[in-house]
Amino acid sequence: MFSIVVFGSIVNEGYLNSASEGEEFCIYNRNPNACSYGVAVGVLAFLTCLLYLALDVYFPQISSVKDRKKAVLSDIGVSAFWAFLWFVGFCYLANQWQVSKPKDNPLNEGTDAARAAIAFSFFSIFTWRSRVTSTP
Repeated sequence: MFSIVVFGSIVNEGYLNSASEGEEFCIYNRNPNACSYGVAVGVLAFLTCLLYLALDVYFPQISSVKDRKKAVLSDIGVSAFWAFLWFVGFCYLANQWQVSKPKDNPLNEGTDAARAAIAFSFFSIFTWRSRVTSTP
């Protein structure tokens, strides 16, 4: 669910239109890579969650101990990898938000969405981390 908030808030309000330049820019320090990273990680994390949800449903039907072990180890590895990606995303978005110039957004448009993306990136670190420690 957190990934939906992250990529949804960036896609919905993460880009602003500049009246003077006539083109769209990312709310995070005008850095399109920050917005792209947040959207990409959010979408891919959501798809990964769906994949492992399907694996959890299918898991009781796996009869081979070796296949069960592979499923559990892949779940642990992928969860650790995503916890790391969310940590990087949180640091990157927070840094780019911190160095954003107030003159780029004088009306504070989309600031709540930008902060929500940063906050839910932070929360996602612990949800993926807890998945690593609670895998059967």
